[in-house]
Amino acid sequence: MFSEKLMSLAAECEKKLAPIFAEIDDVAFRNTQKVMSVFRENQLSDRHFNPTCGYGYNDDGRDLCDKMFAEAFGAESGFARSQIISGTHALAIALYGVLRPGDTMFSVSGKPYDTLDSVIGLGGSDKNGEGSLAEYGVKYRDIELVDGKTLNYDAVRSVLNEDKSIKVVYVQRSKGYGDRRTLTVAEINVLFDLVREYDGVYLIVDNCYGEFVETEEPKGDLLVGSLIKNAGGGIAETGGYIVGTKRAVELASYRLTVPGIGLEAGASMGTTKSMIKGLFFAPHVTAQAIKTAHFAAAVFESQGFECYPPSTEKRSDIIQTIKLYNAENVLKFCRGIQKGSPVDSFVTPEGWEMPGYNDSVVMAAGAFTQGSSIELSADAPLREPYLVYMQGGLTYESGKLGILTALSEMLND
Repeated sequence: MFSEKLMSLAAECEKKLAPIFAEIDDVAFRNTQKVMSVFRENQLSDRHFNPTCGYGYNDDGRDLCDKMFAEAFGAESGFARSQIISGTHALAIALYGVLRPGDTMFSVSGKPYDTLDSVIGLGGSDKNGEGSLAEYGVKYRDIELVDGKTLNYDAVRSVLNEDKSIKVVYVQRSKGYGDRRTLTVAEINVLFDLVREYDGVYLIVDNCYGEFVETEEPKGDLLVGSLIKNAGGGIAETGGYIVGTKRAVELASYRLTVPGIGLEAGASMGTTKSMIKGLFFAPHVTAQAIKTAHFAAAVFESQGFECYPPSTEKRSDIIQTIKLYNAENVLKFCRGIQKGSPVDSFVTPEGWEMPGYNDSVVMAAGAFTQGSSIELSADAPLREPYLVYMQGGLTYESGKLGILTALSEMLND
């Protein structure tokens, strides 16, 4: 399928990465121990997979699923529900649950991911319309990381001292469509301790793409993510999770359903098993995606492309950024990823005006679950500096095949 030259390059990269792969396997083992302990201590049984309908009162499986997700993430409380359609939806539930008219949302990692623009009310009249936080009288401000690298703790403290309207400190763990570094668990934990000094202020963490990459999850009043990314292990076909402190989760639950009901209702409709099974698979599958990211960086570095993080750098999320310098390279890369996918390998990705984004975006995603980012995929806004964001790989072997197909497409090999 591939030339001897490409296969030789792959072997060289894997030899270089062998010690890193061993470390990734160790993290996966430790995270699996943690998840398995949660399963055993909660006495998970096949009865918990029974579906409910209607109001879903007394749904033991749903309630246990909520509890296990919270405990796996080291949180006091939480919920994982199939009714949550995406990471953006989960984040919106968290924000609307906590914020009230007159409050301020303070993002300390720069402007959040593009799909939150409409939620917050940023970017123009069409983004400040019906239903945004801005329409409800919620204010917004942000600060950038220091040199795109570290949280500016001194500036955060200064703003919190000066602006008493701040109700939410918001931090995005992963880079999104930026070129900054991903934040580590340790860095976010320092931020959590800082925010704890201010009464009535909540820390909300966008944890998307970072789950199970390290041996612990960050601390936060609300920790939020999607089940078609890391936390669903490639098994959950929809859903999201919100975990954190008991009070903050309670407030978020009233936005998930309605005040007075919260988590007491909501039929599982047979989705509980896939979410719990996804949690079981999540540490291992996340490790496969991280290995794929390291391999991609090593391969494209060898061809003179700038990769971030570099191939030998320890990761805090599954995203690999590759600077491809022009739109033609971006399109070829994404077409190669698509061609190397198990589903829709015959499709040719093109740039399009995707809802929720400000620029034309090209996406390659030959996934079993639509939009799944834990499966091998790549996307890029067609704008300077032509960065492509690659993530996922349910198995390292399939991820490796996808990367080699992308390079082969670019080299016309």
